Amino acid sequence: MAPRASMAARPSTGGKHTGGKGIKTKAPRRSTGTGHVKQSRRYKPGTVALREIRKYQRSTDLLILKLPFARLVREVCISMAPAGSGIYRWQSQAIMALQEAAEAFLVHLFEDTNLCAIHAKRVTIMQKDIQLARRIRGAWGGLG
Repeated sequence: MAPRASMAARPSTGGKHTGGKGIKTKAPRRSTGTGHVKQSRRYKPGTVALREIRKYQRSTDLLILKLPFARLVREVCISMAPAGSGIYRWQSQAIMALQEAAEAFLVHLFEDTNLCAIHAKRVTIMQKDIQLARRIRGAWGGLG
């Protein structure tokens, strides 16, 4: 029986490749038969986008992934806390409430941003639209 590997926690690399040998992949198989390959349907530009808009407007579930959001909350909490103040523990309901509020804030910001783009006779939102929406909202972003 082989000894077990250490299960010590390693620091996150943020999804970056840390070196080492690359993963070898198999070459794609070549078709030798006369089988008919079904091509995917090509929709007109904007059709898929409108379908996604309707889908996300109907849904009520959270769109930001829970674990990355929780890690971000904990990281911000640690960076804001005074040095040596200890470990903070979070209830799952507290993180869920923060996530609900964050998503509501972002949705409202994008609604205002879209209005700014439409006002400029455009359909594509740009960074300047977000900046204008935030400037009009004020210091608290329409929260107070």
